[in-house]
Amino acid sequence: MYSQPRWWKTFFTPNRYSHEQIPDLTGKVAIVTGANCGLGYATTVALAGNGAHVFLACRSQERAMDAIVKVKNEIKEKYPDAPEPKLEFLELDLNDMRKSREAARNFLGKNLPLHILVCNSGIMMTPFNLSADGIEQQFAVNHIGHFIFATALVDKLKESQPSRVVVLSSMGHEAAPAGGIDFDTLNDETKTSTLGRYGRSKLANILFAKALAHRLENEKVYVNVAHPGYVATELTRHTEASFGATVDRITRVMTNMVAMKPEVGALTQLYLATSPEIENLDIRGRYFIPIANEIRPTAYSYDKELQEKLWTFTENLVKEKIGA
Repeated sequence: MYSQPRWWKTFFTPNRYSHEQIPDLTGKVAIVTGANCGLGYATTVALAGNGAHVFLACRSQERAMDAIVKVKNEIKEKYPDAPEPKLEFLELDLNDMRKSREAARNFLGKNLPLHILVCNSGIMMTPFNLSADGIEQQFAVNHIGHFIFATALVDKLKESQPSRVVVLSSMGHEAAPAGGIDFDTLNDETKTSTLGRYGRSKLANILFAKALAHRLENEKVYVNVAHPGYVATELTRHTEASFGATVDRITRVMTNMVAMKPEVGALTQLYLATSPEIENLDIRGRYFIPIANEIRPTAYSYDKELQEKLWTFTENLVKEKIGA
C-alpha cells in the first residue's frame, strides 16, 4: 500500500472544499455514526453549525452526551450567529447485528426525514477478535454493522430525496488479501494479517457503497466514498496491542508530525455530504481523497461481480444470524 503513488498523492492534492463553502443546512436531518470523537465529532460540529438536526449514532450514551455539550460550546465559538443546535443521541452498536437494526428502527420511529447519512464509525488494525455475532470484528463493525444500519434506512432516504450517503473507507483498502474478500476464511486468524483484515473491511466499504449507488441510480440519493487521509484520531489506539510498543511510539511521533486535525480531515466527507456539486454533477459511487479530490481505488473496487457477491453474502449472513 505505502509503495503506491496513490497513497502518497493524498499528501499533495489540493484543498477543494472548506468549511466556508458548506451551505445552509436548515431543515436537513443527518445521522453521523461514531460522532462522539474524531472525524465524526468534527463532522457533527460542521453539520449542526450550519443548521442541520444531527443524530449522534454512538454505542455509549455517556460519551455521546458529553460530546453534545462540547459540540454546542464549539458551535457558539465557531458559528456565533447560528441558532441553538439540534443534537440528539441515537444508540448504535455496530458490533452487534441486532442492535444495528434496532438503531435504524428507533430512528424511523421518530417519523423524521433523513437527508444525510455519514457512515463514519470504524475500528482499525485491532487484535483479532470476534463480534457479538461471531464474525471477525473489523469486518463486522466496519462493514456489516453499517450495511444493516444503512439498508434499513434506504426507504427513508428515498422519501427524503435529494439525500446523501457517505461511506468512509481508507487507502488501507489496498491491503486487502488476494481476491479482495476471502469469504470462506473470514474468521480464520491464520489466513490474514491485522493489516489485511483492516484492508478487507475497507474494501468492503467501497464495494458496498458502489453496489448501493447502483441500486439507487434512478433516485436522487447520492452515495459516495471518502478516504479522510492521515488524521489524528483515536483510530490508532490499538497500535500497541497489535504491533508492539515500538511501532506505537513511531506512530505517535508520525501522527504528531504530519497528521491532519479532525476538522480538516472531515472536509472530504463534508464535501460529499453537503456540496451542491454532488447533485449538480450527478456524482455517485465515486471515491474521494483529501481534500475533496476524486481518485480511482483498486481494481477490486470496480468488480461488479465481487460487489454483488459481497451484498448477497452479507444479506445471507444477516438472515442466518438475526433473521430477515
